[in-house]
Amino acid sequence: MGKDYYEVLGIKKGASEEDIKKAYRKQALRYHPDKNKSPGAEDKFKEIAEAYDVLSDPKKKDVYDRFGEEGLKGGGPPGSSGPGSFQYTFQGDPHAIFAEFFGGRNPFEQFFGARNGGMDEDMDTDDPFARFGMGGSGMGGFQRSFGSGMGGMGGHTSVVKKQQDPPVVHDLRVALEEVLNGCTKKMKISRKRLNPDGQSVRTEEKILEVQIKKGWKEGTKITFPKEGDETPRNIPADIVFVLKDKPHPVFKRDGSDIVYTARVSLRDALCGCTVSSPTLDGRTVSVTSTEVVQPGMKRRISGEGLPYPKRPERRGDLIVEYEVKFPERLSQNTRDTIARVLPTS
Repeated sequence: MGKDYYEVLGIKKGASEEDIKKAYRKQALRYHPDKNKSPGAEDKFKEIAEAYDVLSDPKKKDVYDRFGEEGLKGGGPPGSSGPGSFQYTFQGDPHAIFAEFFGGRNPFEQFFGARNGGMDEDMDTDDPFARFGMGGSGMGGFQRSFGSGMGGMGGHTSVVKKQQDPPVVHDLRVALEEVLNGCTKKMKISRKRLNPDGQSVRTEEKILEVQIKKGWKEGTKITFPKEGDETPRNIPADIVFVLKDKPHPVFKRDGSDIVYTARVSLRDALCGCTVSSPTLDGRTVSVTSTEVVQPGMKRRISGEGLPYPKRPERRGDLIVEYEVKFPERLSQNTRDTIARVLPTS
């Protein structure tokens, strides 16, 4: 008869992954040589590590469940998935497995205090959490030291230090009218989230509300921390929205100013004219010019632009930029008249 790894860990065949982890935690704490000074504790500690090494690995566990220790270690006739296909020998360091699982070589001092060099004699090794309140400083140390060994490790082969994914950046298009008044944008995102088992993930949708404040400039960034995909091995990325102006049919933006292009005829440019300029809030303002309008000439109407980001009670200007429309053709009589009237220099 080969070893009964389930019996070594004190569980029954068919135990879940979480039951296996829980059993290893209990038995490893109980028989760790730093804690247990009885004869044979070191050998028992190694046997517990071997049992966990096999049962925490799905492939090893599958072969062991079907063919026992002999099949696992290569005994019996060869087969594609049965005895002979595995040549398993436990060569791991039980102390390394312990350290990887708990995130440190000496959890007793770190988690339970250093009295007598280890854990209290009456401590229930099956439930080390019993010593800590959720708001206490002990729990914080407990979580940091256990790391992925408690909830996220499918095996003991590595302890992964979680790192945050790079930010996920999206452009957020806004109209100038929305920048004028401020608004709320609701953005639907699809993301992955961990299930309560700490291993499997689900896809869910979430609405993020982006508050656009008056006068915000193009390029302003709005960050939603850790709203990205979540897996057992990562810290979710930040979601970042970057403000971009929507093209406007009438205006161009220049910082907190807005520019309106007024197209005037050559006659109006020479003889003087009044232009009705629209505003962002739906009104019109009249801009009169009595002098000759040069192409590219600008007139500034104070306070009709966008709010200043840091002083939204004040606004930039509306800039009226003139564009002179020249006629495509002139009759000879018109040419002669213009030649007589206009100065030569």
